[in-house]
Amino acid sequence: MPRILVVDDDPMVGATIEVLLQRQGFDVTLADGGETGLAALEAQSFEVMLVDIFMPHMRGFESIRIFHERAPAIPLIAMSGYAFASSASPTPDFLRMALELGATRCLRKPFTPDALLTTIRECLGEAALPKDKKEAP
Repeated sequence: MPRILVVDDDPMVGATIEVLLQRQGFDVTLADGGETGLAALEAQSFEVMLVDIFMPHMRGFESIRIFHERAPAIPLIAMSGYAFASSASPTPDFLRMALELGATRCLRKPFTPDALLTTIRECLGEAALPKDKKEAP
């Protein structure tokens, strides 16, 4: 049973993801922020990590960088639901920035259960490939 670490400061989002993944047979550890996520990462092993980009205290970008540094072989899926008040202003591409910091994939909230499961399965499939079979980004 694949182990998944979910790091999100929104308890409703975390609980929803946890229930969905558990129903699909995944073993889920839920962390409510970067610090608790790092503690969980140090205490056990995971096959995939889902990390929210915008969280209080340890910011998601900082978390993504640190999670990737501490466990570079574990696929990391960055999640973001950030929306700007004005669509007329130029907006940074936070999901692309997360990829540059080490995220394997990105999901924009709200995402569908199918999108989440597909992304996780893609990460699990890629992680199982021998290094010489993985495609370069």
